[in-house]
This record gives sequence, C-alpha cells and structure tokens, in this order.
Amino acid sequence: MSASVAYVTYADPEGFDDEKEIALAAWAEAGISGTVVRWDDPAADWAAFDLVVVRSAWDYVDRRAEFLAWARRVETVTRLANPAAVLERNTDKTYLRDLAAPVIPTSWVAPGESADLPVLAEYVVKPAISAGARDTIRTADRDKAAAHAARLAAEGRTAMVQPYLDMVEAEGETSLIYFGGRFSHAVRRNPMLAGGAAAPDADNARAELRTPEPDQFALAERVLAEAAGSPGVLYARVDLVRLPGGDPALIEVELAEPYLFLRYAPGAAGNLAHAVAEAL
Repeated sequence: MSASVAYVTYADPEGFDDEKEIALAAWAEAGISGTVVRWDDPAADWAAFDLVVVRSAWDYVDRRAEFLAWARRVETVTRLANPAAVLERNTDKTYLRDLAAPVIPTSWVAPGESADLPVLAEYVVKPAISAGARDTIRTADRDKAAAHAARLAAEGRTAMVQPYLDMVEAEGETSLIYFGGRFSHAVRRNPMLAGGAAAPDADNARAELRTPEPDQFALAERVLAEAAGSPGVLYARVDLVRLPGGDPALIEVELAEPYLFLRYAPGAAGNLAHAVAEAL
C-alpha cells in the first residue's frame, strides 16, 4: 500500500497554485498517494494521512492564529511538514532580528512605538506578517514611509522599514531551494517592487534558473543551519540579495508556504518527492 500524503492548500478562487499537479505527479512516481486538501476543511481527517505537507495555505496572513492552531492540532494526530513550531516562528518576520547571519538593514516599528526612520534614498515598508508584498510600499518620501509604518503599528502590526536596493532590478533576487536539507535548485526572481508598486502574484512567480555564487551558497547554508535546523523541516527557500558593497544578505528564509519554482528546474519535483519519501 502506498503512503498517503496530504498536499495542503486553501480555497483559492484564482487557482494560482500551479505546482500542485507537478508535485502530485512526482509523488505518484515515487509511490506516494497525494491528496489535495484545504487546511480549513472541517471534513478533513488528518489522522488518515501518513504525512501532511503544507504547501499553498496562502490565506494564513488574515487568519494566522487559526492557521497555527490548526497546525498544532494536526501534529497531535500525524506528522506535519513543516512542523508547527517552525510555521509559527517563520510566519512572523521578526525572526530576522534573532539571526546572526547578515540581513538587509531593517528598522522595526512595533505597536506603540514612533516611526523614527533613518534617512534613506528609498524606503520599503511592509508588515512583519505578510505574503506576496501585501501592504508593502516603496517610496523615496520619508514622511510617506513613516506614515505607512505608523499606520501599520496603529493597526497592531509590526512594521519593517528597509532600504530599497537598486541592484535587484539588474541582478534580481536569488532564491535557493532546499528539500530535506539538500540543495535542489536556484532561480533569479523578478523584483517585486520594480516601478514602485507590488507586482501581481503571477509576476512574482516568474523567474529563470540561476547558479548561485559560492558566497551565496555559503550564506544560504549558514541561514539554514541557524533558522531551519529543526528536525522535520522538509522544504526551505532562502531569498538573497546583494548589498551595495557586493556582499550577499538575507531577505528572508521561507519555511511556511513558499512557491518552490518546480517548473523551472528539471528534477525539482522529483527532488521534493524524494524528500517526502524520506520523511515517511
């Protein structure tokens, strides 16, 4: 009898998750029976699965407490990837404050704090709990950046304020994808805020294969050892950019529900299936 694995998604009216069929086909080739299930489906019997893999639960941003409570419940009846504790930490980008690895310089404005921002040529302001550049702005106007940060803080959200790095428009962001702790592939991603506005989700998934430089590999491995060293981490995406001096820095490490760019690299879906099989 083949192992039964849940591919966890959400009620997506746009049908944007174009990796489901690729992943499920690769799982089937590996002898794994995959089933697509909404994380909030009240009829789902999670105990019936040998492994529950969180993939495109992209509505968690508005329902984070509910989503994390669901993850903790699932872990009481079966195995969850990635684990609930990893999901909880990773879905709030304040984890970046605790990393020793180099991160894009960030000012934090928590609820109740004033938005006293540094002087920068351009600002990127976003909430610490967000996905797909939601509620994110890019502006050269310091007052506008401060007002957006203050508005987020007034709503009870922690704001992140970072410099906009021009080089991402030429070099792009580099995303290194790992399955079961092993490097699978890397892509150059389109800048999400080119032109000052967040691109549509479909544009954010556009990329091209890239061979990372040795210093990018070294930083990704350092980040994984620090941020994704928990047992049971099935997948990780490390997003990097270069600072003005040329050194790589972390944008974020995605351990909750990252797009994995499975269509861009031959063997990528098979690498994921192999990691799933190992986790069973």
